[in-house]
Amino acid sequence: MIIQIMGGSVNITDLDRFLKQLSDIGSTHNVTVQALNAELVSGSRHLMFAVGKAIRSFGSGRNTANNLGMEIMLYASGNLQIGRALGMGVKTGDNRVAGVVAGNNGVDSAISEVNEVLDTVDHAVLEYSKAKQDSLLEFFNITRDELDAVGKSKIPELVLERVALVDVIK
Repeated sequence: MIIQIMGGSVNITDLDRFLKQLSDIGSTHNVTVQALNAELVSGSRHLMFAVGKAIRSFGSGRNTANNLGMEIMLYASGNLQIGRALGMGVKTGDNRVAGVVAGNNGVDSAISEVNEVLDTVDHAVLEYSKAKQDSLLEFFNITRDELDAVGKSKIPELVLERVALVDVIK
């Protein structure tokens, strides 16, 4: 399976319409298209790790969600509760977006169309930055004790740990 991740920004005035556009792109190219809030992504490694785990869960029949896009959200959120995972989704208003396109064919064409839906394409929104620190600590319930033990520079690794633990709680 081919996996591409991308980043950018978009002002969403109609969330349902935006999500339908992404769904239609996925259907047209027979790929999975998933958009996430880039403010809660600790780096491209975070997304690739979550996507890989989601694909393997489908391959082994251990998936929780009915579709790959939602399974990606579950893993990326480090949580099996769909309501909690949806907290990683995009919202109405200004968004920094992390996008995932996965499929056997048509990925490049789908990426081009997703890029057209965004206001700007900027892969830097995917990477960890100090500006994301508080959001990541809160969303992934990273404790003061964890930070004291490993240091703030290890926040991306602590997020990856949350993704890895999804398989343990399954």
